[in-house]
Amino acid sequence: MPHFFYLARCNDDSLYAGSCIDVKKRETTHNRGDGARFTRARRPVKIIYYEQFATLLEARRREAQVKGWTKAKKEKLVQGLL
Repeated sequence: MPHFFYLARCNDDSLYAGSCIDVKKRETTHNRGDGARFTRARRPVKIIYYEQFATLLEARRREAQVKGWTKAKKEKLVQGLL
């Protein structure tokens, strides 16, 4: 089963990094208010970027890596410039 790292753009233009097994379902979960506390107050959110991995561990490692980046660097990733 594949796992995903994703970036979601929140209503306030912030970016949220996460991991999941179903990207569409995760976006729905965030928008219902059942996702992360960070996105709950910033709805609606739209998943704008994702990468697929073979394991959850790989997806979470990528999530941790990208969470440490500046917003500008995350935006470059979304634009395909990295």
